[in-house]
Amino acid sequence: MSAPIRIDGFEAVFRADPDPWGTYERRDEAVKRRAVAHACGRTRGRGLELGCGNGSNTRLLAARALRLHALDGAPSAVALTRARAGSPRVSIERALLPDGAPDTPFDLIVIAEVLYYLTPREIARLGRRLRLAPGGRLVLAHHHVDFADTSSRPARVHDLLTRAMRPGPAVFTRRTARWRVEAFDAPETEYGPETEQGPETGPNAIHPRLCPLIGPRSALKSLGLRN
Repeated sequence: MSAPIRIDGFEAVFRADPDPWGTYERRDEAVKRRAVAHACGRTRGRGLELGCGNGSNTRLLAARALRLHALDGAPSAVALTRARAGSPRVSIERALLPDGAPDTPFDLIVIAEVLYYLTPREIARLGRRLRLAPGGRLVLAHHHVDFADTSSRPARVHDLLTRAMRPGPAVFTRRTARWRVEAFDAPETEYGPETEQGPETGPNAIHPRLCPLIGPRSALKSLGLRN
């Protein structure tokens, strides 16, 4: 069994081949990319892409956010993305995960084919660091079959991250024999251990996970469903 690949290994891979996994050439990658685009839904404000690689998803995501922040740990990958997906609306920088991920809120966070290269503890640390803005969307796209050089079991990585981030339930799922794409929406209002009072309780309480389904509190007031 191969040893897990780390960032120096990725740098060597991208330096030797600008498209090492055929993300621009393989039909299955194009199908997965369309699934990611569908999972993103409408155009959003601030977007974050972790592990931009050679920019194959970045070009697509630039149309799904008014401002996109794309990150990768390998300098050669950052250079490839800048060459292929550069745009005034896209900032592309080098950052090492999990601690290099920004901890500011984003309206869209997309992570594709990255998480299983982190250990379970690193995935949990990343999940505790990432923040979705109220009503924001998290999109995850990963192979779910085992293969060499991973640090976490591929089938577990979505659960590991969402357990730490605590978004709402999945609102989109596309699964094939090899990969799956899932989308999760944050509640429309912030809640959780960071807030002093936490979710509202009592007879008028609305569970936070239902907020994306029934709309913001102002709409509920206009319908006479809230005080």
